[in-house]
Amino acid sequence: MKKLVLLLLSVFLTGCFFSSPAVKVDNICTLMDEKVRWYQAVKASEKKYNAPMHVQLAIIYQESHFASDAKPPRSTLFGVIPWTRASNAYGFAQAKTETWDWYQKKTGNRGAQRDKFEDAADFVGWYMNQSQRRSGISKTDAYNQYLAYHEGHGGFNRKNYNKKPWLKKVAKKVANNAKRYQQQLKQCVSQLNQNNVWSFF
Repeated sequence: MKKLVLLLLSVFLTGCFFSSPAVKVDNICTLMDEKVRWYQAVKASEKKYNAPMHVQLAIIYQESHFASDAKPPRSTLFGVIPWTRASNAYGFAQAKTETWDWYQKKTGNRGAQRDKFEDAADFVGWYMNQSQRRSGISKTDAYNQYLAYHEGHGGFNRKNYNKKPWLKKVAKKVANNAKRYQQQLKQCVSQLNQNNVWSFF
């Protein structure tokens, strides 16, 4: 039993030390200025799916804080030993394996990876497009887009979120971040587009 505990702790600690750090975002312009290819990715997704950049970014931030290998927190065994995770969600967009498989099948993007930002942005834009088609949610409606993203389209259409006051609070936070990102991006989009051009040289 002692060896098992030590093995589990070793695996857990290894995961902690080698996971990518979360990013705190006060101004989305600063991050997009540093991560030019991330800006290119959300801009491409916006153009492809007509999914606003600020909504995409607010969802990704809420899901992973821009950590490439983010996973749901582990439960604990006996209150101390790290145990199983709540789901198999992974990566920037925290997409579950089955949802990612659905995305790959429908888009033909079989090589897409959840820990690659370009693929995660395309996934979020695609999912927002599905939310409009399947649940009638405007792509500018960050609050309800996030609820559908979290609950799935069936769960959203059944209004499962009404039983989850905590989730509504999170969705409101996403909506507030989206609004803030929208205002910030208006101030820096010209500079970001210049970065976009110079990145090809």
